[in-house]
Amino acid sequence: MQKKVIGRKEEIRLLNKYAASHRAEFVALYGRRRVGKTFLVNQVFKDRLTFSMTGLMEGDKNAQLHAFTDALDLYGHPVTKQPKNWYEAFQILRHFLMEKKQDGKECIVFIDELPCFETRKSNFVKALGYFWNSWASLQDNLLLIVCGSATSWMMKNVIDNHGGLHDRITHEMHLKEFNLHEVEEYLREFGFPWDRAMALQAYMVMGGIPYYLSLLDPSESLAQNIDRLYFQAGGEMKREFQRLYKTLFSTPEPYIAIIEALFEKKKGLSRDEIAEAVKINANGNLTKMLQNLVDCDIIRFYHVKNKTIASRKGLYQLLDFYSIFYLQFMKTHTTNEHFWTQSLNTPAINTWMGLSFERICMTHISQIKQALRIGGMKTEYYSWRGTDPETQQQAQVDLIIERADRMINLCEAKYSEKPYLLGKEEYEKYMRRVDLFKQQTRFSGGIIPTFITANGLQRNAYSEHITAQITMDDLFVEVL
Repeated sequence: MQKKVIGRKEEIRLLNKYAASHRAEFVALYGRRRVGKTFLVNQVFKDRLTFSMTGLMEGDKNAQLHAFTDALDLYGHPVTKQPKNWYEAFQILRHFLMEKKQDGKECIVFIDELPCFETRKSNFVKALGYFWNSWASLQDNLLLIVCGSATSWMMKNVIDNHGGLHDRITHEMHLKEFNLHEVEEYLREFGFPWDRAMALQAYMVMGGIPYYLSLLDPSESLAQNIDRLYFQAGGEMKREFQRLYKTLFSTPEPYIAIIEALFEKKKGLSRDEIAEAVKINANGNLTKMLQNLVDCDIIRFYHVKNKTIASRKGLYQLLDFYSIFYLQFMKTHTTNEHFWTQSLNTPAINTWMGLSFERICMTHISQIKQALRIGGMKTEYYSWRGTDPETQQQAQVDLIIERADRMINLCEAKYSEKPYLLGKEEYEKYMRRVDLFKQQTRFSGGIIPTFITANGLQRNAYSEHITAQITMDDLFVEVL
């Protein structure tokens, strides 16, 4: 029975469009580990795949070729003698597909975990390029989909390849994690009796990674699930951190060092600050590593406007929810198997929730724009840093949405499980930042005070002056 695919509407539409184009299509599908790439392709083309093969993790060339011949046998094309190399293997695949095309049917070929095939001296990528350039690209009704979790490898060796595959990819597809709307749809589909507050907190712990969500048990509370998966002996998420970065990068250690440095500086670090923190030269290699982390959806690069950081440079910030949770609560290797249920409502968890809510807002800009009724308007968003000349203290706003109508939403994100109480001191501090922003940026348009909260603002004399108020419910809305 075909399983329901949660979300992925645009990706499904595009995959079906490419399959029906009557042309040769070469699609590179990439995204971080456990985001659902294989599941998506298998469900969309469940009974239509002409051929599919999957690379073996850490398998040598011989093992990978054996997996290839085994896949051919599974699809009804037994191979009496294993090919010596990938050129021979793709020659066999070509003959197999030619037989299938004689029936006038579409040919859909799926090669999963592509980076696994490129073992030492295998020449797999070169053979794949030759297969595509010499034959496959000339065929009507042929769709070749290649997929891999090692995003940096996919970008370098397939999408941005400078050899035989240079400019040969007809479409690239970056599969991202679920947003809150899709997480809620997933939880509802599998019978979770959780409200949006619990769904929001689940997102704080594991983000929108479908496989992580699949480990949740609807018969348990969220807190019980967290203890079972993260803190109990044998918990399925206890060792995910090392597995994640080992899958993404062949040499994960320098990447983990960058992640740990960004974790320590919640608001982010510049490229030079990262180089200093991890004791690495601020050269092209660091630039590539940072871009790899951005491509993998682990960190984000965002612009900051002030006098000391050029807008084009900006800051890097850790954005992967699982990595943040691991470094915050699991790296110390606590032996308390009920750590989470016994630590609820403590200052450490409440502070983490506040920071996580800010990051959720950063990953749901489209939902925020829709709630502000500016979804179709051209906008730029960035952060601002300044110094109060009276107190010499730093003033900052983490999310500013600058609009084409010469208005700005100066956003403040606050998390609490009850309607948030905006007091006199905090209101005056916020309005002081508004004044400083106008003075130091010389912005002459209008500024709209904007608060993003989980459950709205508690009504009082100060909340009445907050023109735009966005709540958790707005973040769960599907973007149209």
